[in-house]
Amino acid sequence: MNILLVGSGGREHALAWKIAQSPLKRRLVIAPGNPGMEGLGEMRPVKADDAEGLAALAQEIHADLVVVGPEAALAAGLADRLTALHIPCFGPTAKAAQLETSKAFSKGFLQRHGIPTAGYGVYEDVASAKAALDAYSAPYVIKADGLAAGKGVAISPDRADAEFEIERMLGGRFGEAGARVVIEEFMDGEEGSLFALCDGKEAVLIGGAQDHKRAFDGDAGPNTGGMGAYSPAPVLSEAVVAEAHARVVQPTLDGMAAEGAPYRGVLYVGLMMTAEGPKVVEFNARFGDPECQVLMMRLDGDIVPYLLACARGDVSHLPPPPLKPGVVICVVFAAKGYPDSPLTGSIIRGAEQDFGPHVQVFHAGTQRDAEGRLIAAGGRVLSVCAEGADVAEARERAYAAIAAIDWPGGFCRSDIGWRALNR
Repeated sequence: MNILLVGSGGREHALAWKIAQSPLKRRLVIAPGNPGMEGLGEMRPVKADDAEGLAALAQEIHADLVVVGPEAALAAGLADRLTALHIPCFGPTAKAAQLETSKAFSKGFLQRHGIPTAGYGVYEDVASAKAALDAYSAPYVIKADGLAAGKGVAISPDRADAEFEIERMLGGRFGEAGARVVIEEFMDGEEGSLFALCDGKEAVLIGGAQDHKRAFDGDAGPNTGGMGAYSPAPVLSEAVVAEAHARVVQPTLDGMAAEGAPYRGVLYVGLMMTAEGPKVVEFNARFGDPECQVLMMRLDGDIVPYLLACARGDVSHLPPPPLKPGVVICVVFAAKGYPDSPLTGSIIRGAEQDFGPHVQVFHAGTQRDAEGRLIAAGGRVLSVCAEGADVAEARERAYAAIAAIDWPGGFCRSDIGWRALNR
């Protein structure tokens, strides 16, 4: 098969690493890719939000499958363009991707189809949003409606902070993504991320993970795109997963099909384990980052048949993907100043050494300078992942690898996996 993989982050590096192992792969083209993917496939400098350019590239290489990594490509309508060209695409149409690209749409969809989630309201001006806070109690949950690179959610401890966040979001902090805000009831509980491979009608589950959103140890600091993850997550017990499949995943597929937007691709379900059972925090229309990295390392077998079955609309003949025993943990190595003003251009040494069979380093915000040296070129720069028999062993291996990377310009959390260790 000729496969086109779209994206340039740690998630896409992990997907490229896994796809490259498939005996079905004849040719892997990655657009635009990053330095970590150089040995896995052919790199093409086409941006992820260039739907026309990517569609032309898919035609040029006679792609049998296009795998879409980032949400920007989905929002740009890449899946729609490929569908019109009869090229199988792993990723939902722009209409179906609204489950992620518009929180207002997502909350309305959940309400229409009776899928458990927090109460909410949608507001377009500062005065009405501030007034609406009267109906809620602290802590306040304020969300930008559109895509904000994982940073568009604020949990405010008091009324003054909530009003400040409303002013910032509606005042243009996230551009068009913040033209509307969603205010939600706060849900108390532990959060987990469940992933389902969907063909438009039904789904097979590929496992779950727990992310660490805050920038600093102890879940302190601002929200980020994710500072680390581990899988499996104890909070996602067999009973919870079965309930979520029945009450969330399948009703979502049924509802999207009924609304004329069958959902194909991976559905990321952020779940809060409340006293009333699991409730939806949010949907993402793609693999999470860094959750994808740990899931790809746990997957014991070929992922390509699953990606292709989703794209073609029939996963019914496939069993749930086999997962390795043990635990995989991912620690994100970010540039100092992230998430607000990451410092770029610093030299990274040691990230491309052989760390042994249990450790993988996936690149995200990296580039090569004129001398071929690896440099930081983004916020979340490296995903250092390790597997072990348990969380403690996986953590030890991941942090040992981080210690062996010479990058004074980076920082990471030192407590990834703390919830599992403290259970």
